[in-house]
Amino acid sequence: MALLAGGALLLAAGCSSQEGAESTAGQGASSPAGSRKTGSSASAPSSPSASRPAADLPPAKGSVKVVSTLTEGLDSPWGLTALPDGDLLVSSRDKGTITRVDAKSGKKTLLGAVPGVAPDGEGGLLGIAVSPTFGTDHLVYAYFTTASDNRIARMLYDEKGTTPGQLLGAPDTILRGIPKGSIHNGGRIAFGPDHMLYAGTGETGDHGYAQDKKSLAGKILRMTPDGEPLHGNPQADSVVYSYGHRNVQGLAWDSHKQLWASEFGQDTWDELNRIVPGGNYGWPDAEGKAGEKGFLDPVAQWKTSEASPSGIAYAKGSIWMAGLRGERLWRIPLSGDESKEPLAAPQSFLKGKYGRLRTVLAAGGNKVYLVTSETDTRGTPKPGDDKILVLEVR
Repeated sequence: MALLAGGALLLAAGCSSQEGAESTAGQGASSPAGSRKTGSSASAPSSPSASRPAADLPPAKGSVKVVSTLTEGLDSPWGLTALPDGDLLVSSRDKGTITRVDAKSGKKTLLGAVPGVAPDGEGGLLGIAVSPTFGTDHLVYAYFTTASDNRIARMLYDEKGTTPGQLLGAPDTILRGIPKGSIHNGGRIAFGPDHMLYAGTGETGDHGYAQDKKSLAGKILRMTPDGEPLHGNPQADSVVYSYGHRNVQGLAWDSHKQLWASEFGQDTWDELNRIVPGGNYGWPDAEGKAGEKGFLDPVAQWKTSEASPSGIAYAKGSIWMAGLRGERLWRIPLSGDESKEPLAAPQSFLKGKYGRLRTVLAAGGNKVYLVTSETDTRGTPKPGDDKILVLEVR
């Protein structure tokens, strides 16, 4: 699929070793390919992905409209997920709590604190997800940092309970031993189209973890809802799905059930990667589009000042990616096939308008939720921060 505007499509922008020394007109970005090493890209097993007819492709240029502020006054919000009735659950990284937000009124109800959360730097209560069979099991999953590790646990949510703050059952840990650090804890979790649980982890600042297949750090993990490895993983006895990651921050699937992930680079390139099982994404030997044999290059890359990507979502044929240091929302239109490039040059929206942006959640059609992140110790909070914004995107 040819790129638009005759330009090399390469997004400008990467991310520093932390979330952000670490955003309405849309802006495109382009930059020369480059990174640490050169060579030819490696192949890896991939998910089937059929090309879409041209009529079904997203437009080259998109748009974003902020419809409303659903709620505000959130403290260090990080994870966001939707309940079957459309209401939202949001996690507080530093307080270790989960709050329900009414999707119509924005009213907040505290479910409770997750026992064992030990906030430290970029660690704390991070990603959350609702069981794909929530209607019968009422389980909420959380990825969080403890005094000794990062882990994933599930808790029973008592929707009929009447005492705010006491609506969560005791955590049932399904996966423990993910290395922790003051930086690069990963933390995004999501259930995929296969109803399996995926998690993005970070390498904690220890570069050796990313290429070590025996370590759970610097990886994307795939597991059953009980935390067990399953058929289709590169190694039958391991939850490791892909490796060579520095700090995975966003997970989303497109209409072809293809998995995408956003990732912090170091000082040069942040990345959006098309994830294939068993793929090696290069860190620490390659950063950005290195063309190094044996590694998979990102589909798009950004310079540090324009991204520091966090959560991503798929809506209206595009990946929508929140930027922390970049303080903007990126739109990356997809071609719908296995192309190594987006359909057209990515655009940025909301630059600097709402500060640091943490999480994006698709809500059906052209509706998207966007969570700000000014109260995470790296922002400059204003009255009302942090917020959940309701967007219309195209």
